[in-house]
Amino acid sequence: MQKSIKIIDTTLRDGSHAVSHSFTPEQVKAIAGGLDAAGVDLIEITHGDGLAGSSINYGFSEHPELELIRAASEVVKNAKLTVLLLPGIGTIEDLEMARDAGATAVRIATHCTEADIAIQHIRYAKEHGMFTVGFLMMVHMTSPEELAKQALVFEEAGADYINLADSAGHLLPNEVRARVKAVREAVKIPVGFHAHNNLGVAVANSLAAAEEGAQYLDATLRGLGAGAGNAQSEVLAAVLNRAGFETKADFNTLMDVAAEFVDPVMKRPQVIFNDAITIGYAGVYSSFLLHARNAAETYGVNAREILVELGKRRMVGGQEDMIIDVAHEIALQQGQTN
Repeated sequence: MQKSIKIIDTTLRDGSHAVSHSFTPEQVKAIAGGLDAAGVDLIEITHGDGLAGSSINYGFSEHPELELIRAASEVVKNAKLTVLLLPGIGTIEDLEMARDAGATAVRIATHCTEADIAIQHIRYAKEHGMFTVGFLMMVHMTSPEELAKQALVFEEAGADYINLADSAGHLLPNEVRARVKAVREAVKIPVGFHAHNNLGVAVANSLAAAEEGAQYLDATLRGLGAGAGNAQSEVLAAVLNRAGFETKADFNTLMDVAAEFVDPVMKRPQVIFNDAITIGYAGVYSSFLLHARNAAETYGVNAREILVELGKRRMVGGQEDMIIDVAHEIALQQGQTN
C-alpha cells in the first residue's frame, strides 16, 4: 500500500463556486499563503469552471483571473501553483497567460470518455515545463476498464499523473477502489482522486482511494466547493495521519487557516442540502439543477424526478436542452395516471 500522499488543495478553484467566484486578491494571498505554510503540495486557483470560465454561461468572476493567479504566485514559495483547464472553455492561449502569471502546473480536465480532446493541451504544457495532470471527470459514468483506457491516452500524451473525479459525488468506497485499482494497474504514472460530498462519503472515498494506491488526493478547506462541497482538507489530513499515511500537510495549521481566512468568506455553512443529495444519488452535474427547477415549474412536476431521470439516461454536460423534454415526458406520464 502506498503510504505517502500528496494533497492538492482546491479551495481557490472548486471553492470558488461556493462564493460565487468572488475571491479578492487579498483573500487569495491569505488563503494561498496559509496553505503553502501548512505544507500542501499543490494549490489550485482559477474560476470554478477553470481558465476562462468567467462568462455568462458559468458566472462572472468579480476579479480578473490572471490578477488572482499573480496574487497567489507572490506568496506561494514551496507548493506548485496549479490551474484547471477544460478544453472547450479555456484554450492553450489562456494557459500560456496563466503560466506567465505564475502558474507552474495545470490539470487538464475532460469528460471521462473524452481524454483524446486534451492531447494537444497536455503536450503544450509539458513542452513548456509545467507539471501536467490528466483529469477525468464524472468517473461514475463509465466502467473501470474504460477509465483505464482513457488514462492511457493521458499517459501517452505526457501527463505526470492521472486524476479521477467523482464530480457528482455519486460513488461509494468500493466503487472508488475498483476505479483507482484499474487505472493504477494500467498506467506507470501515479493516480489521484477528487471527491465530492453529496452522499456524505467524500473523506471515506478519499481514504479508500489512498488504500487502493492513489498518491494524490484533492480537498478544500471547510469542504468549500460546488454543490455539497469536497473532502475537507483539515479533516482529510487528520484522517490520513490516523490511518498511517504520510503527508507534508500539517492539519493543525490547516485548521487555523480555515478558521482565520475561509470561515469569514463563506456565504453559508457547507451543508449537504436536499438538492445536493438528489444530484449525488442521480449522478448528474450540479449545473443541471437550475435547469431542472425551471423545467419543473413550467411543467408542474418535481425537480427531483427530473434529476433522477436524467441520471438514468446518463446525460452529460451540454445536453441541458434535453431537460425540458424529460420534464414534458414526466408531466405526460403523470397526466395519464392521475
